[in-house]
Amino acid sequence: MSKRTEIATLGEFGLIRHLTEKIELKNESTVKGVSDDAAVLDYKEKQVLVTTDLLLEGIHFDLTYVPLKHLGYKSAVVNFSDIYAMNGKPKQITVSLGISKRFSVEELEEFYSGLQLACDIYGVDIVGGDTSASLTGLCISITCIGEGEKEKIVTRSGAKDTDLVCVSGDLGAAYMGLQLLEREKRVFKGEKEFTPDFTGKEYLLERQLKPEARKDIIELLDKAGIVPTSMMDISDGLSSELLHISKQSNVGCRIYEDRIPIDYQTAAMAEQFNMNLSTAALNGGEDYELLFTVPLTVHDKVSEMKGVKVIGHITRPELGNYLVGRDGGEVELKAQGWNSLNE
Repeated sequence: MSKRTEIATLGEFGLIRHLTEKIELKNESTVKGVSDDAAVLDYKEKQVLVTTDLLLEGIHFDLTYVPLKHLGYKSAVVNFSDIYAMNGKPKQITVSLGISKRFSVEELEEFYSGLQLACDIYGVDIVGGDTSASLTGLCISITCIGEGEKEKIVTRSGAKDTDLVCVSGDLGAAYMGLQLLEREKRVFKGEKEFTPDFTGKEYLLERQLKPEARKDIIELLDKAGIVPTSMMDISDGLSSELLHISKQSNVGCRIYEDRIPIDYQTAAMAEQFNMNLSTAALNGGEDYELLFTVPLTVHDKVSEMKGVKVIGHITRPELGNYLVGRDGGEVELKAQGWNSLNE
């Protein structure tokens, strides 16, 4: 990126026009997008779902190793994931940025290209937002609006005794990808001539830098005629999310260590870092897989679903929330996901 255009040469409104002029609307529910004081949306008989994520440089991402295009993509996808976790469909986003002087127009174009790519893949419209100067690095706030059918929207509070606990994909890979990037960053700081070696670890990097929302799982469930009794996306770690569902549904749970899906690269990396593999899967976070519960009666259907694993069951609340180890011993689940407020 050799050319550098200072943001000041365009001004705030010129910058917004420059970044949004190529946006094409895709959804019937988007009546009016960028260019007015407010977007106009029409959802007719559908219920409206709204979620917001705030991402701050130095807290949620490190531009030492996160490319701006990947950051734009991930910023959008994590919001889409929240809508899918309610069994809905994301339709629109608004994007607000706090930008420091060190960023050029070309760098913001790079960020927006990732954002637009995610929107194109998932069929989402960018309908508004705001920009402001920032004294503390890059700040990103994205609000996603989606739709859902009233009788099919899924919350965290519907899990019932004997329900099956299911997860999509595999867990812990994003966390191990982050550990790998942080290690290379530390080495990079100490050496003048440094080329990071990520051979054989591409999957871990992709899970950290370019996660995907599990639209495919929502479509599989719908095709099978299954409406989960509760659901969440796994952003803070499996353990934390299970405890959220247990608390809000007033139930307990048992999950089994040998049933937690873990990719080979994740296991190999955990061994290299001398980390407990189950801890990475339970508490790592940023997997953006779906955690959901379904009635026992659909066991055969859900067991046959590609990319879905039954890892346990829901119990009565007085039985608590436990991980059953490979030896049969039980360990109480604790919310140990990363908390930026404690940093």
